[in-house]
Amino acid sequence: MTDRRDLIVGNWKMNATHLDAIQMIQKLHYRLELDDYDRVDVVVAPPFTALRSAQTVIEADRMLIQLGAQNAHWEENGAFTGEVSAPMLERLAVSYVILGHSERRQYFGETDELVNKRTRAVLGAGMTPIVCVGETLSQREDGEAQSVVGSQLRGAFARLGPDLVGACSIAYEPVWAIGTGRTASPEDAGDMAAFIRETLIEIANSDTAEQVRVLYGGSVNAGNVKDLMAKRHVDGALVGGASLDPDKFAAIVRYRL
Repeated sequence: MTDRRDLIVGNWKMNATHLDAIQMIQKLHYRLELDDYDRVDVVVAPPFTALRSAQTVIEADRMLIQLGAQNAHWEENGAFTGEVSAPMLERLAVSYVILGHSERRQYFGETDELVNKRTRAVLGAGMTPIVCVGETLSQREDGEAQSVVGSQLRGAFARLGPDLVGACSIAYEPVWAIGTGRTASPEDAGDMAAFIRETLIEIANSDTAEQVRVLYGGSVNAGNVKDLMAKRHVDGALVGGASLDPDKFAAIVRYRL
């Protein structure tokens, strides 16, 4: 057994106004007990427009819910209309930043090189990157899943030393399971998480590989989270649609092995 603490992250994507965010976080807070936070780090990642309101309600009520963001630019400031920098997020008490999500890769041309630059920026601002990796259905069917994920990992962590790699988390999210209702089997998720950890040994070293938390993402719900989390190398979940419902998200957080 390891001493890695489980991490459950709610990725709200492009959903919820700042007023919605306040209500959703309050409802989630009411549904969780102190001992839930003893087992799990709980994170919500609202849209940028809701981060300040989320920060305010979390701090005002002294909640143990942590705040995440869904992306960050690699420059600290400058003429980048519509972008948000890592220092801006850090000042909003953001602790985690999701990077390289499959939707960013698919719809906005996110490359491994850009994920690497964003990862460096987030680390430089003292926050934890959650680096997303995962294969498409055709890549899995062609037997390329591991080669795709390995390439994404090497690209994201290029020229980063073991200490910096060890300060990151990784989310394995097979693209074919995002928002489709399909979920990788616990065995598939566990095998890929183990492969990710083996790759981290090559990229960094064994100590770093053992400390990095590897999450599973892709249609996670209260009915499948327990089996996924039972796998040795799976340390948490990146939850999409179910995180928008405080009851469903609380049920995921409160899983018991």
